[in-house]
Amino acid sequence: MSTTEYLPEIGGVCHLNFSPGPAKGKFCWDRKPEWSAFRESSFGYGILEIPTNGAGLIEYRCHPFWSQKYCPSHEYDNTARCCSCELLESWNVRYVSLGDGRSPCLECMESSIMDTSDCQPLYHAIRDYYEGMNMKLDQQIPMLLVKRQALNEAIVGEKNGFHHMPETRGLCLSKEQTVTSILKRPRVGNHRLVGMRTQHQKLTRKCEVTAILVLYGLPRLLTGTILAHEFMRGWLRLKGYRNLNPEVEEGICQVLSYLWLESEVMPGFRNMPSTSTASSSSSMSSSKKGGKFGVENKLGEFFMHQIAHDASPAYGGGFRAANAVVNQYGLRSVLDHIHLTGSFHYNLIYNSYGLVSVGSWFVFIVGDN
Repeated sequence: MSTTEYLPEIGGVCHLNFSPGPAKGKFCWDRKPEWSAFRESSFGYGILEIPTNGAGLIEYRCHPFWSQKYCPSHEYDNTARCCSCELLESWNVRYVSLGDGRSPCLECMESSIMDTSDCQPLYHAIRDYYEGMNMKLDQQIPMLLVKRQALNEAIVGEKNGFHHMPETRGLCLSKEQTVTSILKRPRVGNHRLVGMRTQHQKLTRKCEVTAILVLYGLPRLLTGTILAHEFMRGWLRLKGYRNLNPEVEEGICQVLSYLWLESEVMPGFRNMPSTSTASSSSSMSSSKKGGKFGVENKLGEFFMHQIAHDASPAYGGGFRAANAVVNQYGLRSVLDHIHLTGSFHYNLIYNSYGLVSVGSWFVFIVGDN
């Protein structure tokens, strides 16, 4: 279903009323556009009359994953949109403001990771995940949860790297910097965060990777996806992968994020190690409510959908190219090939000696005799 649809047969009401699945009940009746509103006794709430377009049809938007339907006006009337799952704020539920322009929904807040110590169990679990895939790193890479401003300042301090997104959520540092990290998780008061404690931390360079920074306030699975991506970037640097183009570097990092998510959402699907038993304290309440197989599971599917359908050449195109060769040749083979050629491409060339050139490799072809 496209993001713009027409539904002439239902009448002039906001189609957010009919959202199915996790988006059910996400109404937009709390915002009044320029046209009039009227009450419908069968619903018991005010329903907005929506004008038709030039063709006499009612126009609305539909989220490509959640199928949440809403009036076009909500794309510019300051209706809050969750910074993690992208669902719009409903008429009767207030999102929490993180004070930096982000507003997570209550479902995402249930498993959000809010400070550095809160994130340590998940970070160590992802290290174990890499070790289970025979990709162990002996070096200890510091990991810090930071605010948006601190992350942006660290990006400026790096003065390199590829960042296509309007907001970067993670960073693998290679230079010495002083970073402000979140020491104590804030509490929610009046739909805002209060009581946050931060500290300045001097990061010294002991190897090719100084530290991994991750934006705070994101759900466990999204935080883990960012950690898996940046951990892979650190692995590439520490293993001597040099001067990779953005499509190759970001693409293979996205593959590892996707594989980790897959192990959490569909454990056993590829016989990959799972880190689902290691979660932060903030996700415990979600897990007790069946979070992994309910809201959190669906969130994981959404984050996988985001990776798979990313429109950017480096992150999206790179992921699809990397994922295709990993599925065909296996992760270890692809990593070796990238190390030798700096590319995903396996060019098959038969020569007169019965050899096949696969990138820079040569393989003997043995026929039936």
